[in-house]
Formats: sequence, structure tokens, C-alpha cells
Amino acid sequence: MNRRGNLKLLTASLALGLGMASTAFAQSKDTIKVGILHSLSGTMAISETVLKDTVLMAIDEINAKGGVLGKKLEPVVVDPASNWPLFAEKTKQLLTQDKVAVIFGCWTSVSRKSVLPVVEELNGLLFYPVQYEGEELSKNVFYTGAAPNQQAIPAVDYLMSKDGGAAKRWVLLGTDYVYPRTTNKILRAYLKSKGVKDTDIDEKYTPFGHSDYQTIVADIKKFSAGGKTAVVSTINGDSNVPFYKELGNAGLKAKDVPVVAFSVGEEELRGVDTKPLVGHLAAWNYFMSIKNPSNDEFTKKWAAYAKAKKLPGADKPLTNDPMEATYIGVNMWKQAVEKAKTTDVDKVIAAMAGQTFKAPSGIVSKMDEKNHHLHKSVFIGEVKGDGQFNVVWKTPGPVKAKPWSPFIEGNDKKPDEPARK
Repeated sequence: MNRRGNLKLLTASLALGLGMASTAFAQSKDTIKVGILHSLSGTMAISETVLKDTVLMAIDEINAKGGVLGKKLEPVVVDPASNWPLFAEKTKQLLTQDKVAVIFGCWTSVSRKSVLPVVEELNGLLFYPVQYEGEELSKNVFYTGAAPNQQAIPAVDYLMSKDGGAAKRWVLLGTDYVYPRTTNKILRAYLKSKGVKDTDIDEKYTPFGHSDYQTIVADIKKFSAGGKTAVVSTINGDSNVPFYKELGNAGLKAKDVPVVAFSVGEEELRGVDTKPLVGHLAAWNYFMSIKNPSNDEFTKKWAAYAKAKKLPGADKPLTNDPMEATYIGVNMWKQAVEKAKTTDVDKVIAAMAGQTFKAPSGIVSKMDEKNHHLHKSVFIGEVKGDGQFNVVWKTPGPVKAKPWSPFIEGNDKKPDEPARK
């Protein structure tokens, strides 16, 4: 029997044996249990550990103000250890044993894809806080990170513009899994629509945890001799550290070959000498350096929390885009539960439509009424010598997500809202 069949059997037995009581159980106690599903070890711990702490900070804040529906939130933290099948097992544990009302978690798309059939079969609720490749909609998932039209496409547009250096040739460099491959499939189709030839696109992949970028950086240098070149990096996790170190070693400066990264923020640059990287780019929907009252409050709160909890790096507290997306998600879920007056998953899903939250990025972020994605502003930032980013370009306002990229054939026929099962 296949895995999906096993899950259906499990669901049926749960329905009979447990009476589908997970949400009722979560409410019948003095607390509402909240699942936190982030890698605290392995290759993705460099990026995900801080998201676990962001959820815990948001929970502390909510509990200090009286909790939700008069009950305190009780976090249940698990470590799927950068092990993709373990994400599914831990999700099953959170929903069937721990009886959590909601899960905040995942970073890589392969971890999300591992979790997806479990939350759908058991009617759980996942808030996913990281930019991704799109090509997915689920009733049981809210995507608070960017879709490709809220990050990848604007970044390429910027690099093709005069202000961005008028790139003509492209290196698409990523970690070898679904997010980089699908994003690059979209970008290849987009570049072709702009008249870029196949011979002017070089696509390269490395495994998770890859550390030797000497040959790859040498290849990029050689390829760039053929015309104005930009690198689009979808490298994930701790491999970013050796990649950026090798860029510095090779003297590949931003004015010669700019690199725009989709998975490198303030946290990933913490362990890197950023001086040789000044001018390289990242595309996100939030940067710590953005100046506005909401962000001032967010960064101060995080600094105080990191210090109080003696977190690693508390002497230099950093915020980043997935932290903002996580924080928005927790607060929107709280608002939806209060609107629904229950943690019942289907009622909370309905109450999430159109939820708004004053985001640290400076906008009022809205959950789309139909497609389970946030409307988000897009920012492109240049790396500064102190590891922060100077915003060099931004959209005039929030951009509605397109989960189904128009640059993949057949997507124009796909619905803009998940099927209700």
C-alpha cells in the first residue's frame, strides 16, 4: 500500500478512535497547544533556529496580554533535524499525540512537501514563513513568505534595468531540490520571454551542505567574460557561508558580477566577512535596516527577548525576512482564532481570509481573501560592510501573490484558491 493510502487509513482510525477531537482537546484544557516545527540541527539550523525563537517570542507576548480566548498558548517544540521524512513524522506526532491547534514551521520546500499530505489528511493547519517556488495551494497551509512574483521576478527585472547593471547573461545557481529547480524553471522561461538565449543562461546545482565552491566561482568568472553577467543564487542553509567566502577569495566584486540571493539575509551573513561582498544583493520583503515605527518596535522587542533568553548572538541581535513572516503568521492566526471564537481548523481557515497586520516592513500586510498568500512589498538590498542591507529598490506598495506562475504552461487555467475538501 502506498504512503498516501496508509495516511488515509490512519485518518479513518483517528476519526473513529479519537472522534477528530484534536482541536476540541486543544481547547478543553487550560492551554492551547501550538506546534513549532523547525530544524534545530543539521544543515538548515543556521536559518531555522531563529524562527523557533521568533514563534516563542510572539507566544510570550500574546500570553502576557491574556492569551487567546482566555487561555495561554503552550508551545510544543520539535526538531526535525534537516531530515525531510522526519518533518512528516514530527507533524503526525504534533497533530495526533500533542494535539496542537496549529503548526508554525518548515523552511525548505522539500520539508513543506513532506508535511503537506499529513496536514491535509489530518486536517491540520500549517503556517509556512519562507519565500518559495509557488506551484502549490492547499486549504491547510497559509504561505506568509513570498511567491516568485513577489521576489524572483522583481529581482531579475532590477538586474536587467540600467540601475541594476543591465545584465545580459545569467548564472542560476542553487541547492539541488524543488525550490531552486522550480524557481529557475520559472526564471528561465521569463528570461526567454525577454529575449535571453539559452546559451546566455548557465544553470548549476550543488547538494545540501556543499562547502567547496572554488570550481563553481571560477566557472562563473569565466562565463562572465562573455558579457555583462548576474548570478541568481538559490543556495540554502549553511552552504551560503563557503560560497560567499569563495566569492571574496576570488575577488568577484558586485560591480563586475552582482549576485542576488533569495535565501540569504542578515542571519546567514552573521558568520561571513562581508567587506568583500559589499554591493551584492538580496531580494526580500523585509530588511532589518528598514526605518519605520513598526520595525523600530519589532527590532527592539527582538533585542530585548534575545538578551533575556541569552540566545546565541544576543550581543548582536538580528532580524530578517522569515522572522517577520513568522511573526505576522502567529499574530494573524491569533486574530483569526479570536474572530472564529474557536481553534477549530475549518473555522480558523475561514476567519483568516482578509486578516491584516501592521508589518515591520512598514505596510499593512493582508492575507488574500482567497489564495492563502500574503500581499507583500518587495525590496532589493545591497550588502553593507556591517552585514546589513541598504535598500536600493522597492515596489510602490504591496504586491498580490501569484501562486501559479504565468511563465509555466497551463497555469492560466488553475484556480486562485485552494480546493475545499
